[in-house]
Amino acid sequence: MKLLKTITTHFRTKSIRQLVSNFRNEYISNGINEADLKSNPIDQFEDWFKEAVDNKLNEPNVMHLSTATANGKPSGRIMLLKGFDERGFIFFTNYNSRKGNELTENSFAAMTFLWLELYKQVRIEGTVQPVSSIESDNYFNSRPRGSQISAWVSSQSKPVTDRLSLEKKVDEIEKQFQGKPVPRPDHWGGFCLSPVLMEFWQGRANRLHDRIQYKLEKDNSWAKQRLSP
Repeated sequence: MKLLKTITTHFRTKSIRQLVSNFRNEYISNGINEADLKSNPIDQFEDWFKEAVDNKLNEPNVMHLSTATANGKPSGRIMLLKGFDERGFIFFTNYNSRKGNELTENSFAAMTFLWLELYKQVRIEGTVQPVSSIESDNYFNSRPRGSQISAWVSSQSKPVTDRLSLEKKVDEIEKQFQGKPVPRPDHWGGFCLSPVLMEFWQGRANRLHDRIQYKLEKDNSWAKQRLSP
């Protein structure tokens, strides 16, 4: 019986792995007309982000953030965008986390947004700098109290003995700040990625997708061009 179960599991796993190459979806859209795009890619991002919001996509601010060490070893993770303006794109994290340490070593990073229901993707590359302490304080103070407590509890990316040790630390921090506001810890705050390159991707039939790239010029203007899919 045990042998039969092992064999069944083996073939089920093998078939799932074989299925990966069979997933396919045709992207039918009206595509991108360069003449309709804004001259500033941050303004264009705002239009696409609004479209995602208007279509009630789940968590349209979900993004993939890529960082790298000083010698170019990359890492990535899913995060939430928490703001954008003429400076760039803002997110918050533990400064002592892996991503925080990598951004200290190498300030160049990349973001990717995928709104699959709209067949749209935006890629952003640029340099990252910490935002002001006032901006970090303002956002931290807007967070739910439980999230504020977690910022104190978590030594992000560091090994932890078990779940129970985290929960005990939550109790300790809650007692420490009982009856008073939770201040922002010094090791937690925001970063802003200032773009030097942005690419807008629209899925189209037969994999002939539209890709429009904006590149920042020396005079701080944006050069726009179409890329091959």
